[in-house]
Amino acid sequence: MEKIIQITSGRGPAECTWVVAQVLKKVLQEAESFNLKATVLQHEAGLENGTVASAMVQIIGNEADEFVASWVGTIQWIGKSKFRKFHKRSNWFIGIFEVEAINTKAFSEKDIQYQAMRSSGAGGQHLNKVSSAIRATHIPTGISVVSMDSRSQHQNKKLATERLLVKLNEAQLDVLKQQFQSQWMNQMAVERGNPIRTFEGSDFKKLKVDKKFKQERQRLKRDLKNEKY
Repeated sequence: MEKIIQITSGRGPAECTWVVAQVLKKVLQEAESFNLKATVLQHEAGLENGTVASAMVQIIGNEADEFVASWVGTIQWIGKSKFRKFHKRSNWFIGIFEVEAINTKAFSEKDIQYQAMRSSGAGGQHLNKVSSAIRATHIPTGISVVSMDSRSQHQNKKLATERLLVKLNEAQLDVLKQQFQSQWMNQMAVERGNPIRTFEGSDFKKLKVDKKFKQERQRLKRDLKNEKY
């Protein structure tokens, strides 16, 4: 199972970006302890050293759903500002949101259609008589490229495949950028109060034990056990 979360400071000040950095570490550590694979897909650094304004994290594993549910919501940190010594505020809030999983497909040569065609341009009579150029089309996306660099059809096929792969990677990167940009509204939606988890102090110690995930794990184990009988 795959889940993606966004950890964001919203419009919060530098203190909130520090909290995001600490929460990101906690998420990665806790995911590892539950045998989940956690990968940072994207992150935006804060203005201060060691801070993070926003981060996207991919969670993969059998219990990814329950793990994400135990984090999604408002996170509160109780502590004095690390950047403004005499600032009176001691409660800081960030948000964690679940975002739509990114739908990307692995590249496969089976999805490529090759078409021989006559080369054009300079090159003499050989180019006019031999269909050495190759058009490669990725059937699922319709993206295509043409190679006529070589007199060898085999070499042109190889070059066309390499160019097509570059174009497909660029297209997937564009999709990722669009999805990240579409999450911008999450930056505006961090709510104060009713936190799902609360931390305090410079050591970022959890203030109250969150039993939700553990209880859900026990429930799932019981359900699986009952199904066996």
